[in-house]
Amino acid sequence: MISLQGISKKFGDKSVLDDIHATFLPGKVNMVIGASGSGKSVLMKTMVGLVKPDAGRLFYKDLELGEMDGDQRNELRQKIGMLFQSAALFDSLTVLDNLLFPLRMFRPASKAAMQERVAYCLERVGLAGTEMLFPSELSGGMKKRVGIARAIVLEPQFLFCDEPNSGLDPKTSIRIDHLIQDITNEYQITTIVNTHDMNSVLECGDHIVFLYKGRKTWEGDRQLILKSDNEPLNELVYATRFLQQFRQKSG
Repeated sequence: MISLQGISKKFGDKSVLDDIHATFLPGKVNMVIGASGSGKSVLMKTMVGLVKPDAGRLFYKDLELGEMDGDQRNELRQKIGMLFQSAALFDSLTVLDNLLFPLRMFRPASKAAMQERVAYCLERVGLAGTEMLFPSELSGGMKKRVGIARAIVLEPQFLFCDEPNSGLDPKTSIRIDHLIQDITNEYQITTIVNTHDMNSVLECGDHIVFLYKGRKTWEGDRQLILKSDNEPLNELVYATRFLQQFRQKSG
């Protein structure tokens, strides 16, 4: 569980996050959505400790991030998995070595044990047998799945996904959505997805926080989001002509 209590952040005179309160539970796909410039990227960076808030408290379970010492932060870092927008694989390393990298850094073991863990994670994302391929030999969807495998190789308790469907076709996007959802449910991970992809939101948004100009103005799930009377949220949800027509028919 991750809990935010009154998180605020300014850059100069510009308020980017304003008194954000939210709780993200394990076993659920928690989504932070909003238009460009709404503050969702800064919120994610704040949650992983890359940006220090000006006010508020942030808890991982019962430990406050701002009060952790160096050892506690290092321990927490090993419990966090990250799926980056571009997958962020090392181009000069094979798939095998990309997944071995965090294991060697944080959880060194015998070569056989680490390779067994890599093989398991690749099989879990449907990429068994790709160990010796380089990122240049992978499709966009395969790179994202390798990114997910690397994100879970340390058996994280917390998984952060930054625009996981960016640059993918609709069919591959749905596959990535379902993979994230399945892994979250299977391992009871606290998963937080930063996205503006409404297909993803409506497909697997168990818990959704909507940011508008740095403030949380709506919170709910994928069923409730279609019934909201929050106008900025509706402008985001029903941005396409197809969904506008759906809204008119359902209304």
